Amino acid sequence: MTITKPNKSTSQRHSLDYYLKLTYPITFYPDPDGGYVAEIKDLNGCLTQGETIEEAITNINEARELWIETAYEYGDEIPLPSSEF
Repeated sequence: MTITKPNKSTSQRHSLDYYLKLTYPITFYPDPDGGYVAEIKDLNGCLTQGETIEEAITNINEARELWIETAYEYGDEIPLPSSEF
């Protein structure tokens, strides 16, 4: 008996650039210890923090890019943005 892994076909996927250009809703929370937490709920586990809103925005954009690049590299599903703007 041969067991094979499911083939994560990349033929139906968009380009990496396509996913990187998508705009995801970002949720900001004030951190009780100071600063802000930023989260992209559509990208499971994609969150960061910053001392200011500006820093949190910069950090979440970096985190989003890394999340998408890593998921793309491993052939994981990259969810499209929700309509919660």
